[in-house]
Amino acid sequence: MVDAAATARGRVLSVASECVPLLKTGGLADVVGALPKALAAQGWDMRVLMPAYRGLLAKLPGAVAVWSGTDVFGGPARVMAGQVDGIAMLLLDAPHLYDRDGGPYTVAGADHGDNPERFAALCWVAAQIARKGLSDGWRPGIVHAHDWQGGLAPAYLRFDPVPDVKTVITIHNIAFQGVAPAARLVSLRLPAHEFHADSLEYYGNISTLKAGLVTADAITTVSPTYAEELMRPVFGMGLQGVIAARAARVHGILNGVDTEVWNPEADPLISGFSARTLVRKAANRTALMAEFGLYDVPGPLAIIVSRLTDQKGIDLIPAVLADFVAAGGALAVLGSGDAQLESAMRTAAARYPGRVGVRIGYDEALSHRMFAGADAVLVPSRFEPCGLTQMYGLRYGALPVVAATGGLADTVITANPMALATGAATGITFHPTDALAFGQALRRLCQIYADQPLWQSVQKQAMKQPVGWETSSTAYAQLYESLIP
Repeated sequence: MVDAAATARGRVLSVASECVPLLKTGGLADVVGALPKALAAQGWDMRVLMPAYRGLLAKLPGAVAVWSGTDVFGGPARVMAGQVDGIAMLLLDAPHLYDRDGGPYTVAGADHGDNPERFAALCWVAAQIARKGLSDGWRPGIVHAHDWQGGLAPAYLRFDPVPDVKTVITIHNIAFQGVAPAARLVSLRLPAHEFHADSLEYYGNISTLKAGLVTADAITTVSPTYAEELMRPVFGMGLQGVIAARAARVHGILNGVDTEVWNPEADPLISGFSARTLVRKAANRTALMAEFGLYDVPGPLAIIVSRLTDQKGIDLIPAVLADFVAAGGALAVLGSGDAQLESAMRTAAARYPGRVGVRIGYDEALSHRMFAGADAVLVPSRFEPCGLTQMYGLRYGALPVVAATGGLADTVITANPMALATGAATGITFHPTDALAFGQALRRLCQIYADQPLWQSVQKQAMKQPVGWETSSTAYAQLYESLIP
């Protein structure tokens, strides 16, 4: 066991733009919030550094200043330390950068114009903490950056090295790359001589994600399959060559879910059940159908809990609905996103009254009720770095029907004849990600559902799957250990 209290060897500074429970816009926040607690069991002391967006300091009662600077990208700033939900948080209090209207990244539907500098400041302060430590004596041995918002932390530490500090960057979604004009090299405090193809330059611009990828001591992605996919043009989105060139330093470590929050047996938001008491799931199904105004159907009740975007494959839904409904299925949808897809979901509900129900928006409590009541969860993503939705489905016996990509492929064992014969199947995967393959997967779903003894055996196998953080946190701990001399 590492003595985290006595040495920087066991100390990790996690640098991210969001973290549960303080702020969440996507799965990144779940991962950033889960890692400190999971790694504590491995003997690692992780603190999370994120911006003090408007109102966040009020959520950190008793916070104390542990670092300050007079010129942090246009103004003074301080780092406030405190505890929330068992996580050691460091909030970068820089009002000139973060105390403003809008969300963490956008206002009135457009990016904040100074986003490059706002997140460069976060990274620059992370590098200062790694270099000199905090006023309470805490200094990390590893800086772990997340996505483009943390991408410059490894770069600052490479361009002005701190020999006893190593860096890791995790790609949660390569679609977001932190691109800024080359003219902002000075405002981002980056050396002009590093603006070339092997370093900061990215098709004539700067990419803060690329900066992290070329300077970090290790690169991780959130599933093994996504790590392999990122080296191909269709998934790498222009950075495939950079990642392939550093393949020896790329590690695919699957995300986990909080198995205390997502526990069907003890979930206070539902009528509890387990793999041993699966019959109790029926009460949740009945309640969910009533909540969405759906008829009791002879086929499977499927759900979608997702951002409504083409990346998530939501545009495929209208093309497969007619056959699914004809086979006895029903669908409940919760999500928001692209206006055209929101409209398409509303149109589907109007076309199939009593068979399709839609709620535009997001409701955490409702999502729990949906997984508890559903027979299946649909995740037809065109790419999915890891995905948590299918893991919630496994946990609650809502069999995942997923595209065979990224973490979806890594977490769902498809119900082919061999997997069914050996009792290994946990859901259904399909490839390629198009309406034809998706429709065939839904027909397979209905066929298995019609054989209730078989269906229940697959449900029970799904609910047995290890989807927590135990294995993943061990992998991160081993990676950290390998980086430290």
